[in-house]
Amino acid sequence: MTPRLRPAILILLTIFACPLLPGPLLPAADDGGELSPQDKLVVETVLRLQSFQLESSAPAKAAVLRYLRARLGSKQSFDLIRRFKPVEIAPDLAAFGLEHANETEGVRAAELLFAMGQQKRLLDVAEADDSERAMTAIALIGRSGRGKTVESLLPLVTSGETSMDRRIAALTAMGRQIDGQTQILSMVKETALPDELKFAAANVLLASPNAEAVEEASKYLSLPETADSQPLPPVVELAKRRGDVATGAKVFREPGTCIECHKIHGEGKEVGPDLSEIGSKLSREAMFVAILDPSAAVSHNFETYVLLTDDGTAFTGLLISQTDAAITLRTNEGIDRTVDREAVELFEKKSQSMMPQDLQRLMTAEQLVDLVEYLMGLQKSAEGSTAT
Repeated sequence: MTPRLRPAILILLTIFACPLLPGPLLPAADDGGELSPQDKLVVETVLRLQSFQLESSAPAKAAVLRYLRARLGSKQSFDLIRRFKPVEIAPDLAAFGLEHANETEGVRAAELLFAMGQQKRLLDVAEADDSERAMTAIALIGRSGRGKTVESLLPLVTSGETSMDRRIAALTAMGRQIDGQTQILSMVKETALPDELKFAAANVLLASPNAEAVEEASKYLSLPETADSQPLPPVVELAKRRGDVATGAKVFREPGTCIECHKIHGEGKEVGPDLSEIGSKLSREAMFVAILDPSAAVSHNFETYVLLTDDGTAFTGLLISQTDAAITLRTNEGIDRTVDREAVELFEKKSQSMMPQDLQRLMTAEQLVDLVEYLMGLQKSAEGSTAT
């Protein structure tokens, strides 16, 4: 028997003879599901054969792939993928990573895609039409790409064809890596960043653990001032603070002016998204970003449109409806304006959010923290109602 055939023969003997193995390697939880006892036994054997090559046995490979698809996310599945790198599992791995992007298992799945050279599956999602999944993919690449993060995301940051929210997300994700911060700082010094990206760049660089990077970045960038003329702390620092819910509710209605565009429990204007359950949808850090850099996370169906009529009148607002006969926009005052198609000179979607870009000027840093504390408490309850 040649050495090349020996592992395959051992697998076949395992399938048909079921030899006794000292102590199971797979956890008891793996006894459920649709896997056959033979598949489980094959995987047990494969785990014990240190020199086994998966391509040497088609039956063994088929059993391992069935196991991986049935148990994806388990430690054993990740161990098998790391060892054998079967490209056939890459689509399942990408889907799992995106579904669990904010969890340890999702990040591990994405790391394995990079290890297998299959990160393009995440990059394709980052460039696809589905904006929500794209933003998830970009953040996941930032958490898992390590040394390949910059080369993966830099094209998104620099592309003028990419929407501004994705460019901001890509820059922020790049900033998780020291080489990403170096690249961002270089772009800042070369004035290669558009104004819309400077807030995100400042948040990344001025919060860097590298003191030299902070000192150098501060020569070119600064965070905006708050209502009391104090510089705004980086988002990562703001997210560590805790505020007062009752005070935050007052900020929402008064100095923050949020109620002029958003509804909570039926109160307010329906210009932007309803925020009654916003605390269930965003992390604390993402909540600060949504307030301070709204173009970084423009919600689907809440993009800003600009309409110019043939008599020189301009409207800016959310698209409510469009037909062959007319277009209706809702302005930031909550007023719907309908224009006949024949009177439209220009109609286009903008990458910038209709939400004001400098809301921090209406609040102190403490009021901003209180506001976020209030919004984080707007949770969807288990029964489907909203808790405050």
